[in-house]
Amino acid sequence: MISAVRSEYNKYFTEKKYQAFLADLNQSFNYEVAFRVAESPLFVDAAFKSKLVKASEEMIDFIVANALKDITKDAMPAALQVPNETKHPLFLALDFAIVKSDDGYMPKLIEMQGFPSLFGWQDFLPDMYRKHFKVPADMHSHLVKREVFTTAFNKVILNGHHPENVILLEIDPMKQNTAIDFLVTEKMTGVKAVHIGDVKVDGKNLYYIKDKKRIPIHRIYNRVIFDELMRRTDLKLDFTLREEVDVEWAGHPNWFYRISKYTMPFIKSQYLPECKFLSQYTDLPDDLHNYVLKPLYSFSGSGVIFHVKKSDIDAIPEKERHNFILQHKVQYAPVVQAPDGLVNVEMRLLFIWEEDKPRPTLMTNLVRLSRGEMIGVKYNKDKTWVGGSVAFFES
Repeated sequence: MISAVRSEYNKYFTEKKYQAFLADLNQSFNYEVAFRVAESPLFVDAAFKSKLVKASEEMIDFIVANALKDITKDAMPAALQVPNETKHPLFLALDFAIVKSDDGYMPKLIEMQGFPSLFGWQDFLPDMYRKHFKVPADMHSHLVKREVFTTAFNKVILNGHHPENVILLEIDPMKQNTAIDFLVTEKMTGVKAVHIGDVKVDGKNLYYIKDKKRIPIHRIYNRVIFDELMRRTDLKLDFTLREEVDVEWAGHPNWFYRISKYTMPFIKSQYLPECKFLSQYTDLPDDLHNYVLKPLYSFSGSGVIFHVKKSDIDAIPEKERHNFILQHKVQYAPVVQAPDGLVNVEMRLLFIWEEDKPRPTLMTNLVRLSRGEMIGVKYNKDKTWVGGSVAFFES
């Protein structure tokens, strides 16, 4: 989005450099990254950075000013509620599409989640772009000083515990597409990823086995998504997350539902497209093709209908319509100039909300580039200059 920086980057970009970049990523942790990493970062000017901050602050204002636990009391099925919920989420992610506006471009919120994202990977990736490509030295990917981010991240993950007694909890972690983030996180914090099936319950205590020894678990950095867990009927679990156990949560699971698609219909902002629960409609919009139908409970975008027809709505029983939202479709603006065309952008702003702080702190970001009508692998098969990336911001 800064034309001079973009031109300079593209001028020195070569496919050979890109392949060396990928090889370096894969060799750094002796693990092949499971998702596509884009050929380029995003370069964001100070004006658009200001819009992003303003948009995110409006969302944060809503979260901190409202009795969110009351508003979201019906956000999750009762059977999935986890005991000992914290007073607020530890992590927050806001996903913005970049769209055209009267004064150029603006961010539009399309998703939000009270759940951690790829904090470790997004700390590591910018260094690799700098190493292999032409990135201005005075542009940075973090929105705070890097030492502020790493200190805060270690603090909220460990909370004073020995890393051995803190686990990153996931389902078959090394089979997840995000496994590279777990490896980076281990390097940053010393905390290892543990499969949920390997966690054992002894009364109110949790433990896992390491080198034939029982290792007590005092704190859990939770990366398990219930939607996926419920689909894995093959798993034999001693610990299902719902037990009353003596453990701290680095990211309590309930916030995955409380701050989610469920929250968005309650927020009114120029930075958020029209969004309502399907059950709120007495008359459907005449222009359904301009809306996206999203189930509240879905894993990795499953069940989303992009080209909505009345028959799609009619197929949903009335008693189930409170579990869906209709969101006005955003039109992504192609803002990244690739060698062979323009590319759409979605930006995820990543926050940490420390327990002693009144509001979350914007720490870093994640970018996804797309040439399809939506962001995601199935819309970008066999395309280049798409995939996961990061933004560098003008000071």
